Amino acid sequence: MAGRFWLLAASLAPAAYAAVSCGGGTQCPEDAPCCSQYGQCGVGAYCLGGCDPVNSFSLEACVPAPVCQSQTYKFDNLDGIVPNTKYLGDASKADWVSSGQPLEYDGSVLLTMAEGTVGTLLASTHYVWYGKVGARLSTAAGAGVVTAFILLGDSKDEIDFEFVGVELESAQTNFYSQGVTDYHNGGNTTGLTDVHANMHDYEIDWQPDTITWSIDGKVVRTLNREDTWNATANRYSYPQTPCRVQLSLWPGGLSTNGEGTIQWAGGLVQWNSPYMENGYYYATFDEVSIQCYNPPSGANSSGSKSYVYNNDAMTNNTVEITNDNTILKSFMATGLNMSAGDASASASASGSAKTNNPESVPGLSGGGTGNNGQRGGDNNSDGSSASGTDSGSGSATATGSASTGFVQGGGSNGGSNGAGQIGGNSEAVLRGSLFAVVVALVGLCVL
Repeated sequence: MAGRFWLLAASLAPAAYAAVSCGGGTQCPEDAPCCSQYGQCGVGAYCLGGCDPVNSFSLEACVPAPVCQSQTYKFDNLDGIVPNTKYLGDASKADWVSSGQPLEYDGSVLLTMAEGTVGTLLASTHYVWYGKVGARLSTAAGAGVVTAFILLGDSKDEIDFEFVGVELESAQTNFYSQGVTDYHNGGNTTGLTDVHANMHDYEIDWQPDTITWSIDGKVVRTLNREDTWNATANRYSYPQTPCRVQLSLWPGGLSTNGEGTIQWAGGLVQWNSPYMENGYYYATFDEVSIQCYNPPSGANSSGSKSYVYNNDAMTNNTVEITNDNTILKSFMATGLNMSAGDASASASASGSAKTNNPESVPGLSGGGTGNNGQRGGDNNSDGSSASGTDSGSGSATATGSASTGFVQGGGSNGGSNGAGQIGGNSEAVLRGSLFAVVVALVGLCVL
């Protein structure tokens, strides 16, 4: 399954401006030039992380992406986390951009999800263009509840670890290239000790020729680039462009989601579940580490600060490393005019005060993050529909338009592309009255 914990409620969008849709070859207009990962056009934060270059007004509408930075992120406090209503692209001042309600607890960050919300998402401000990325975490639990640790590119390239809240002894792995859903890309690793009650170490080792997924230091799956050749598209269907690291908790089992999403997530979310603490589901992330690898051989380079695309093919050889600016002056600015607006003009939950202004902070209701968060129906990479599911809302193309089809990752029980089975660590997640008190504070924050 594509892992998506994209979670800012739709109420963040200003009601006075009718959102313009983009994707599937439909580009944004010049006055709202940036196509968000949710398929809507806007300015400001729409032009930062997640901005889809192909379906924006032009490739230049999206702001250049900060280059990879090797670092281990601990969560003793939330100082490195900035809400997406405040972040303007300065990665030197923030490690993560948040939607929803993150909470610090006992040296970890809790991603919370209460009734009436669509969860919490953290996205790294720096991109990774090949590297080793690890996360130590315990998942949320319960029907319809999905925890995710993924790499997601603006090109819709994607590499996933996902966890369904009714499958507490397994982890799902997946990958996508340019948002094209392939029914056969998923894998399932079983035999883990309770992923909600115990911390595990999950790692994605992403190299130009291979991707390796590991759990607690044991390799559970390997993907070879050579095995992904797509003769129809005349390219490798292999993730190969800069990606952000994303951590999320989202409600796959909302009644407003597609039937395929709900079924995959284990049913409807139960808002009186014993897995909730004081009215909240939670996933706990203890640490995230990023080790950057060198750019691929022959990479285009004219600087060292940012990644840009010079062609809408969205492949390795269309990425360029530059010294281009990554910071907007205001939430009315775009990659086409990065100094537009006033630095004192900040976004708010109600959007711009001017009724004619385009949206400046993207969000969605219900769906998860990534290419396939809504999972309406099964669409294979050739555009054909897989049997046994409801119909999708359109197939993806090789130009980076994400499908909303439901992809049930089957995988096999062995081999380089299939499922694995391993044991796990037994470090219990801390719970008790203090935890309940701390989580209860979230309710005060969101009232």
